[in-house]
Amino acid sequence: MNIAIIGYGKMGKEIEKVSLERGHKVVLKISSQNTTDLTFDNLKQVDAAIEFTNPDLAVNNIKICLDSNTPIVIGTTGWYDKFDEVRESVIDNDGSLLYATNCSIGVNLFFKLNKQLAKIMNKHSEYDVKMEETHHTQKLDAPSGTAITLAEGIVENTNKDLWVKGEAHADHQLGVVSHRIENVPGTHVVNYTSEIDDIEIKHTAHNRKGFAMGAVIAAEYIANKKGIFTMEDVLFS
Repeated sequence: MNIAIIGYGKMGKEIEKVSLERGHKVVLKISSQNTTDLTFDNLKQVDAAIEFTNPDLAVNNIKICLDSNTPIVIGTTGWYDKFDEVRESVIDNDGSLLYATNCSIGVNLFFKLNKQLAKIMNKHSEYDVKMEETHHTQKLDAPSGTAITLAEGIVENTNKDLWVKGEAHADHQLGVVSHRIENVPGTHVVNYTSEIDDIEIKHTAHNRKGFAMGAVIAAEYIANKKGIFTMEDVLFS
């Protein structure tokens, strides 16, 4: 498979490494130094693109790929306020897009565990729930997309009716506290606490390889498909 990497930074280089390990070719690498190379002509040779840039660039990159009929995996978060616009572009182009708040296989299993635990704990009102997430200082959005997905999973399955950034100030709120520390790939903690004890689930990324591996597997999945997909389709469909 021929892959384009849009965002050839630390994550992009890890995606390249995993792509080659899995027998693919990286035929286009877009960094801040060569953004003008993201063209229809260059994308003609691409079976799937993987995008890890920043929220300000992601939507334009998505549209270029969709307009050129290139399936695209979006690992960037923080652009979801434009999701309706992107969805229309997928429909108009009969395109293929997979978006993920986190491409890591382990994190997506953690999402499932989080929802199941929330359903169980909702029957036990003596416990209150809170969340924390920690990332490297280059992470622009806070809370992280992963933390938001976890928070939404809890809100869907408990008596909390919304999540808030920082500490909760009312019983119906789920607090999500963010920390930014140098060289931390990503840590997410969900804690249920009572007067008697705590129950905690935690996912700790040791490096970027898990994110890269999931992104490449996602690209393999959508290369010959049409529509809008998530990692749940990749892992559980």
